Amino acid sequence: MGSLFAWLLFFFILIALLAIVVYQLRVFVQLMCLADLEFDYINPYDSASRINKMVLPEYFTQGVLCLLYLITGHWFMSLLSAPYLYYNVRLMIWSALEEDERDF
Repeated sequence: MGSLFAWLLFFFILIALLAIVVYQLRVFVQLMCLADLEFDYINPYDSASRINKMVLPEYFTQGVLCLLYLITGHWFMSLLSAPYLYYNVRLMIWSALEEDERDF
């Protein structure tokens, strides 16, 4: 039983480390886009489209975490993350409406 517990512990530590690496790569891509924009290697539209590709997974992750807090009964953490989730949903809806206005 102890070896199973140790295996599960190290497995989840490894998953957490992989998640940290993926997050740092996302930040690195955003910084590279901003550096390319600063030195006029790409135009602002291309830079914004590259950075905006990173925003939707962030919204999705926040929503999943808030839902997991609710399902598992972590009410305090759910209440702490609810305002940020509300802000993300409002921002996503507002940007979708603004995008539709530009299409006309």
